[in-house]
Amino acid sequence: MPVTIGRRELLVALGGAAAAWPLAARAQQSDRMRRIGVLMNSAESDPTGQSYVRAFAQALRNLGWVEGKNLQVDWRWRAGDADQAREYAAELISFTPDLIFSSSTMNLAALQQVTHTMPIVFVQVSDPVAQGFVSSLAHPGGNVTGFSGFEFSIGSKWVDLLKQINPGLSQVAVIFNPDTSPQSKLWLSSIEAGAQSLGVKVIASPVYDTADIERVIADFSRQPNSGLIFPTDSFTLSRAGVIAELAARYRLPAIYPNREFVEAGGLMRYGYIDTEHFRQAAIYVDRILKGMKPADLPIQQATKFELVISLKAARALGVELPLSLLMRADEVIE
Repeated sequence: MPVTIGRRELLVALGGAAAAWPLAARAQQSDRMRRIGVLMNSAESDPTGQSYVRAFAQALRNLGWVEGKNLQVDWRWRAGDADQAREYAAELISFTPDLIFSSSTMNLAALQQVTHTMPIVFVQVSDPVAQGFVSSLAHPGGNVTGFSGFEFSIGSKWVDLLKQINPGLSQVAVIFNPDTSPQSKLWLSSIEAGAQSLGVKVIASPVYDTADIERVIADFSRQPNSGLIFPTDSFTLSRAGVIAELAARYRLPAIYPNREFVEAGGLMRYGYIDTEHFRQAAIYVDRILKGMKPADLPIQQATKFELVISLKAARALGVELPLSLLMRADEVIE
């Protein structure tokens, strides 16, 4: 199965050999309790979000950091709510932790509104240079570093995959919430660039509640040879089940960046494996707690992506998947 940047590669990039440290040495942390804040973009009840934090916490334990023993962790879950992102960002900063660990573009943007000095390690942020969060990948500068999952150029790939499913594809709706997906304008540019070369029209479709999502999908289903693209957005991700059901009801092929959509009944996912970045982020947290500066830790990018296709969803849509596409898939769900 494809993975993102490997642990060995990451340690080499850091110039360290943490994996080879004796267990006793790893356990010898500072005598004082250290404190970190964690701002997650999903709901606390979300099983996928819980799997991410388990991976993060286990990786910290492997490095000698144990919650309740030498580490205090303040967890906050914003459940795709932009207002809560700002509220929790301010609250976590007020605790004056040693650093903040943040998932998603929205959370990072909210944190940068309240601090430019406190160390921040991020995951699930698309192209942080293009978004202006850091000056460069190799030398991020400032107080921010972390793990970038997507470059915006992947938007062209989403259009191409939909076109392979339906060679007659003539238009796609790009569905996102501008409040929770500040990166949406950059996704649109990438998708439009890819669509133009394939003769596909792109329609930006902002949504602000679940009723908006159904309205857009229902309206779009009246046009032949249409498809749907859902770029990275915690708002739509938190409604993966509803969205997959609507796409099936209105018989529209759709592509998503997150595995949760396919598991909820969606047709196709093309994206990176988030869990690995949560594990690797623990290494950066460990380094910063031991005195390194975020500015000296290079941004790591995902290098491997997975294509997951649901045969059940394809049958429900009446879509005949090309054999060439099925053979390229990393996983085909029956």
